[in-house]
Amino acid sequence: AVINGVTSELILLGSLLGGFLFSVDARLAAWRLHDVWAGLLFFGVLGVIFYILELPFDYYHTFVIEEKYGFNRSNYRLWLTDHLKASLLSACLMSVVLVPILWAIRGFPNTWWLWGAIIVSGLQIVLMVLYPIVIAPLFNRFEPLQDDDLAEKVKNLLQGAGLRVKEIFQMDAGRRSRHTNAYFTGIGKAKRVVLFDTLIQRHPHDEILAILAHEAGHFRGRHLIKQLIVFGVSMLVIFYLTYRLMGWPLLYATFGFDGPRAHVGLLLIGIFLQKAGFFFKPLYMALTRRWERAADEYAVRLLHDFGPLARALKRLAADNLANLAPHPIYVWFNASHPPLGDRVAALEERR
Repeated sequence: AVINGVTSELILLGSLLGGFLFSVDARLAAWRLHDVWAGLLFFGVLGVIFYILELPFDYYHTFVIEEKYGFNRSNYRLWLTDHLKASLLSACLMSVVLVPILWAIRGFPNTWWLWGAIIVSGLQIVLMVLYPIVIAPLFNRFEPLQDDDLAEKVKNLLQGAGLRVKEIFQMDAGRRSRHTNAYFTGIGKAKRVVLFDTLIQRHPHDEILAILAHEAGHFRGRHLIKQLIVFGVSMLVIFYLTYRLMGWPLLYATFGFDGPRAHVGLLLIGIFLQKAGFFFKPLYMALTRRWERAADEYAVRLLHDFGPLARALKRLAADNLANLAPHPIYVWFNASHPPLGDRVAALEERR
């Protein structure tokens, strides 16, 4: 992961300083395309190049690292098929986002930043509805939970939590990996419970129920809604800053561009804000860790027992070879969940 990250950053830096981005933009300008289509092609070319450069690292992760530790169950055909589907899906989503934003920049020069934030935030909500019923089935097979006894226990658990979920599914995660997990997905009528088949195979019922009780805690704590609010506010700030910097001549001259162009500005400012966002990441990670602790506490209250969740967390960590004692600085910047030892200790305190 470190080598992958460093390589990507070096390639990006070389593209900026070596004139490659300028060459791509100059070629598109020579074709005299409409600004919207020029911008779409600009991002499309860069997206394809960086996607191809990422493939060797993903291959190494899947067929070397995951294989070494006994997690990989995928094959070359499935791996390639997944990448083809993911690339087509990414291209569609990029078009859905970029085209209206570039149109807004052209048609509403003073308020496009507001429209941009609305477009991206709205798409986030739409994807949450479409993911379980349209996107996820492109990659995995979902079928009703086959263990009738477990299905009944899950329904009773969710009813006790005040949640109405029409469908409980198991997913063929074992086709690709031995990793175990379970999750709630979707909103409204698209909401569903998904259990990895690997989780069903390795965990007893009480631990599976404890994991789902934790997920129920996220819903009862309205963490998803809070996350959407944080995302929406972040988009407003990001798009407004982009709007304020878009016309700054020095931004373009620094990297060899003749003058402001919407798609170039979006890229350059996006890169800058992404790097600046690194320093705000600990704030968001601290917030998500707080939500995880709250979900753990809710699970204990719902089950009236800390044991099943503690055992489930330990088994999940062992099955997924999780780092049991990450460095505090790593946790500060990267961990969306508290370290396992901290979570189990907190659960035992509620004994």
